[in-house]
Amino acid sequence: DGIPVRPIESTIHAATTKISKFLDKILRPIFDDKCKDTTIIDGASLITELSKYNKKSLLKSTTLFCTFDIRNLYTMLPQEETLDILMKFLHAHGYRKVKGISIDTIKKLASIILKDNVFAYGKKIYKQTTGGAMGSSLTLTLANIFMSAWQKKLLKNKPRRANFMDDKYIDDIFMTWNRSKEELRKLL
Repeated sequence: DGIPVRPIESTIHAATTKISKFLDKILRPIFDDKCKDTTIIDGASLITELSKYNKKSLLKSTTLFCTFDIRNLYTMLPQEETLDILMKFLHAHGYRKVKGISIDTIKKLASIILKDNVFAYGKKIYKQTTGGAMGSSLTLTLANIFMSAWQKKLLKNKPRRANFMDDKYIDDIFMTWNRSKEELRKLL
């Protein structure tokens, strides 16, 4: 109804800012490296991926293009599931420590970022109970890791021999599909 509103809080002076920046500094390079094949970073990388897809003769006159956006991803991230996915992501890529810090400690620190996010508005103090703060450095990386896990689930459920391009830019998904609209609807 009307203009959508998203809460964005300044975390410049928040108690968790330094922890958030630190975790983002050590975790984002891992995500960027491990997920570069399915992550679009800009318009040029999308064109490059489409070109590769075309060179495989998969881009046809009947190819369907599908894009969708996950609304309010940052503020709607399920906190516990996001922390579990972070741990699975690090384990899956062979990490037990990152820059000398155990992944259990990383999980505890990330939990503080997500679960102890408080802010003041109108002379009242609020605690965010779902998702992460839009202004927090770590929230983007956690959202990317969460979406990467979701993307893998989608790929596991695709029909056999279904060739399609599936890439994402944070909360925006871009797909090509060479089968029927009905099969695409079923997949999604």
